[in-house]
Amino acid sequence: MAVTRPDRQGAAQLGAALAVLSAAALFGTTGTAQALGPRGTTPLGVGAVRLAIGAVVLAAVALAGGSARRPRWRSHAAALAIGGVAVAAYQLAWFAGLRRTGVTLGTIVGIGSGPVFAGLFHVTRRAGALSRAWVLGTGLTVGGAALLAAHGAADGAPPDAVGLCLMLGAGLSYAVYAQAAKHAMDAGLDPAQAMAGVFGVGALLMAPLLSREPMAWLASPRGSAMALHLGVLTVGLAYWLYGKGLRRLAVPTVVTLTLAEPLTAAVLGVGVLGERLGPMGWVGAAAIALGLAVAGRGDRARVTEALPA
Repeated sequence: MAVTRPDRQGAAQLGAALAVLSAAALFGTTGTAQALGPRGTTPLGVGAVRLAIGAVVLAAVALAGGSARRPRWRSHAAALAIGGVAVAAYQLAWFAGLRRTGVTLGTIVGIGSGPVFAGLFHVTRRAGALSRAWVLGTGLTVGGAALLAAHGAADGAPPDAVGLCLMLGAGLSYAVYAQAAKHAMDAGLDPAQAMAGVFGVGALLMAPLLSREPMAWLASPRGSAMALHLGVLTVGLAYWLYGKGLRRLAVPTVVTLTLAEPLTAAVLGVGVLGERLGPMGWVGAAAIALGLAVAGRGDRARVTEALPA
């Protein structure tokens, strides 16, 4: 029996959603890998190494197709530059913000604001109205992420205004580089080429940190294994999968689906690191799972619609 076009479109959308969820699962291994890594690391140093290795992997994938698929990065320089600046800004804002707000509050603000900014971009660029399923699913997922982040004891300190602004900046930066990569794909780059361009610019901007942060840990077997895991899997492979999903799905849906990351991190924390997850943490995990299922159904006809320049 012949497969109809709606069936093919639905299968393609499901594949794109699964690619993004797989990327988010890889993102979620970052914290566990760092926890099992060597002493003497710094967040910014690890972030710079991770970006550098990941950018090389993505560039190798982008160039592997031969001359017929040679990427024309210069033709998309504006979008890639904006995305690369946003990638570097995300790293700096996230780590600096967490130092001022603490992990609990900072994670809630940083993770929760990304889908909101992505939704606002989607509406203001007149790319179509946000579906009720996306709004409901995003609300459930962000709420679940907040419960997961807050399952530990808070220290009772008043919130730091500068830190909150930095975490909002991280959420904004994430939405910006997702939108920039999406625009480059709509303009002709394939997913690997677009993500390689964005992360290549980000890695170059973060490169000065390699000479300023302590890097002795990189020479140890555990340090090099951690660096390869973070660079090859959580950037190279993860953002290749992310790009596959981003090519077919609307940016708000993709940003919401990547909120599977804290769910993966929580499962690994319990299963690998021996952490305990309280009742409200499990409620948060269930809310994330339900929200992802709902939000993933939020785009049908508009998933392949190109956004205006």
